[in-house]
Amino acid sequence: MRPLAGGPPAHAVGRRGELAALLLLWLKGYRLRHRNWHGPRGELDLVMQRQGQIVFVEVKTRSGEGFGGARAAVDHEKRRRLTAAAAAYLSRFSLWERPCRFDVVAVERSGRWPFWRIAHLENAFRPDLGRRL
Repeated sequence: MRPLAGGPPAHAVGRRGELAALLLLWLKGYRLRHRNWHGPRGELDLVMQRQGQIVFVEVKTRSGEGFGGARAAVDHEKRRRLTAAAAAYLSRFSLWERPCRFDVVAVERSGRWPFWRIAHLENAFRPDLGRRL
């Protein structure tokens, strides 16, 4: 992978953002169920739990605000894939009766390294899975 503007490679930036998101959620009282869960219908960055609710967290890390920043990266197609992966997760672990939601943690570099801006967007989107969610 090519480094971003002379910085670390994109996958390293993504891993750092994911770790920052995990720490933020942990400090907010979330418990980690799975990290980078791979199922038959896709991957889930973080699957957390808080007060009995399953929280599917998509982490978007960007080294800047180009192309709309991290929040804009969770478009309709990405939401569709996340919904399919979450349905597979709920089926795999027999969790259909548990309340769940989809959050996004946007991690963006702000200015020069190592200044980062982190935003936790609860209920970032609500997929239509019928009574399943």
